[in-house]
Amino acid sequence: MVQRANVGLRALRTFCVAARHENFRTAGEELFITASAVSHQIKSLEQELGETLFDRNSRDLRLTEVGRALLEEAGPLIDQLETVVSRYKKRSTPRSVRISVQPFFASEYFVPRLSEFTAAHPEIDIKVGTSDETSETLPADADLSIRLFRAPPSVPSELLFPLTLAPAGSPDFKKGLEVRDGRIVSEFPLLIHETYPMAWKQWSKSAGIELPQDSKATRLDSMIAIVRACERGLGAALVPVPLADLWFKYGSIVRLFSQQLVTEASYYLVVREDRARDPAVSLLKDWILRNFREPG
Repeated sequence: MVQRANVGLRALRTFCVAARHENFRTAGEELFITASAVSHQIKSLEQELGETLFDRNSRDLRLTEVGRALLEEAGPLIDQLETVVSRYKKRSTPRSVRISVQPFFASEYFVPRLSEFTAAHPEIDIKVGTSDETSETLPADADLSIRLFRAPPSVPSELLFPLTLAPAGSPDFKKGLEVRDGRIVSEFPLLIHETYPMAWKQWSKSAGIELPQDSKATRLDSMIAIVRACERGLGAALVPVPLADLWFKYGSIVRLFSQQLVTEASYYLVVREDRARDPAVSLLKDWILRNFREPG
């Protein structure tokens, strides 16, 4: 039976670095260890091999004939191993995940909390894309998507929470609001999202509060434009909660009534099937479900 050598790769690598420099201190600086640690590893290697690798009797450190022969044979092998390891490190890091999030959800709710995930997983590169709020299609280049659907999507998905709208206005707008016998009698210009043109009528019916018949209406095609117009006192808006909670917290807008409208649309998390088992995708998916899914 052939007896296997018990030489450690770490000590062999340390020897190769020290042999090239013929200096333990310089080798230690390259390897981020002390010169004494370099010396200790090489002594252990010499004991294992039963050979002297460095001539320590001269003023300058010199390789012995055995040391030069070992460097010639082991040096290229150590370099090759380091190249292989480096190549596989490049394959695995950084890991990248692409997620598509609808604009208002992204800016007001998802991105402000994303630092929690990136702090826990700095090795994962997150690419956030936003797309048309009105579209129920899934971007082809996204690993995950958070989208609004009026019915459950035909692909595997997780329900996060229904789109719930709360009536809001600027603080000054609310000061001028008058309601008598369940009817708004003050001026009440409406800000209407083009995707949900009937939302105010649906809210009025469910809340039992009658809107003025002659209310002026301004139609906008994005939720961020709706909230900005609301903030500037241009009218009353139905804004999504909890997405707009920071706007309420800082007082940019205030709730006009306590009654809310739960719409037929809901936010869903969709994962592309061919990426579902990717560890980085799974980590982000699990974090989203923990932090954004409504308890049920």
